[in-house]
Amino acid sequence: MTTHLITGAGSGIGSVLARRLLDRGDVVVAMARDAGRAKQIADDLPGASVIVGDLAQPGRLSWALSKQQLPDRIDSLVHVAGVVDLGDVADLPAALWEQQLAVNLIAPAELTRLLLPVLRVSQGQVVFVNSGAGLRANAGWSAYAASKHGLKALADALRAEEALHGVRVTSIYPGRTATPMQERVHQQEGQAYDAERYATPEAVVTTILTALDLPRDAQITDLTVRPGR
Repeated sequence: MTTHLITGAGSGIGSVLARRLLDRGDVVVAMARDAGRAKQIADDLPGASVIVGDLAQPGRLSWALSKQQLPDRIDSLVHVAGVVDLGDVADLPAALWEQQLAVNLIAPAELTRLLLPVLRVSQGQVVFVNSGAGLRANAGWSAYAASKHGLKALADALRAEEALHGVRVTSIYPGRTATPMQERVHQQEGQAYDAERYATPEAVVTTILTALDLPRDAQITDLTVRPGR
């Protein structure tokens, strides 16, 4: 039975991915930031198990995981969780830089490090759900784009390092997707939000599943997904 550990499974792309995997009979372990959020996710995703680890405090993830029961086998680690706070470099305080770098870059690096021994045994896969901002940076997006450019570098280095162990590494770069995060972005941009203009989470999840389900004689390294409208 295939086991997946997913961050960001509480909403948006992560929630849809978890449901699709559960529906086909896979095992899903979701990571929540605290006990309250863990209960919400468990209620929303019947059949999934939930562990607690605050991605905003990556230095505490090792301690948090040591206090919980993790599966003996993990076939994929899918990093979906992320935060975004827009602002010009002239205006963005250090705290917002630190938060976005912690959640979007340092926590994925640390969680991957902690789970690599298990992933090596299963010759599993690490999927980083990046962003179009991981390939280019626009005005007002400096901190978020920096964190996502860093995530691309992390994935590229990890792929080269882990090829010997048979661990596949994939980066997915979605364009604007109709998720709660996208609503927040529009609020920060001062724009009206129209979900019909953007790709659905289901479409992005289909690309993730394509990467996960690819036969072992190949791997998708980088995949860009853009709204079709």
